[in-house]
Amino acid sequence: MLISTAELATHREDATWVIFDCRHDLVDHGKGEKLYRENHIPGALFAPVETALAGVKSGANGRHPLPSPAAFAEFLARHGVSPTSTVVAYDDAGGLYAARLWWLARWIGLPNVALLDGGWSKWLAESRPVTPIVPQPKPVAGWRADVKPGQVWSADDVLGHLGDPAYALIDARAGERYRGEVEPMDPVAGHIPGAVNRFYKANLKGDLTFRPAGELKEEFRALLGPRSTAAIGHQCGSGITACANIFAMEYAGLPGSKLYAGSWSEWVADPSRPVVTTAR
Repeated sequence: MLISTAELATHREDATWVIFDCRHDLVDHGKGEKLYRENHIPGALFAPVETALAGVKSGANGRHPLPSPAAFAEFLARHGVSPTSTVVAYDDAGGLYAARLWWLARWIGLPNVALLDGGWSKWLAESRPVTPIVPQPKPVAGWRADVKPGQVWSADDVLGHLGDPAYALIDARAGERYRGEVEPMDPVAGHIPGAVNRFYKANLKGDLTFRPAGELKEEFRALLGPRSTAAIGHQCGSGITACANIFAMEYAGLPGSKLYAGSWSEWVADPSRPVVTTAR
């Protein structure tokens, strides 16, 4: 689930491993591919967040709706991923975008998916090889996505859980966005009633590697109390950063939490849904 740069280096030329560069910028959508084409881990393929890792926007389903399982499986197969492949994702933001690919791949039934601990920054800091050469993917035969039900919460699910102490919703955005002090991305500031805030960077050390799993488990348990992980949902602005907290919980030995895929950007698209602002 979490692999080191040293381990990836030993498997870089392993045909059963497929590496994806997920670098992205939520404001400048072309930046990730530009950086990838300048330099990347040798053999890595590019996974565009706005297209491959997101679906079609309706104006009411958030900024990064889920792609269809079939479309995402087709993207992976076109890039050489079979159900037996080991998939490794990295970015330059502590797993923020790579975790989205990790979550989507797990969602459609792939068992062997990992994040590169420390990502691009750690790879560079260790002076490991990089290249501007874009490899040609080696497509494999198409395969069927195997989506298990119950991994995703809808807006109606979240509405149905409001005020129920058995459930909890974790908001992965920065504290100032959660409190409604600023809102750079969406038309309404604040948070969903009852949501608790855990900025995804709280899971990371200063070098963007993950903190020890035991520490994270203690902190998530303190945040969630006795609730079952199956009663925990995650959201952020658009369903991207939320995947980083889902990953952190699984890494900490707390599997089974859900993704509210539409997240804040979907929530506020309907003005009848309640909003809380705690900014002073």
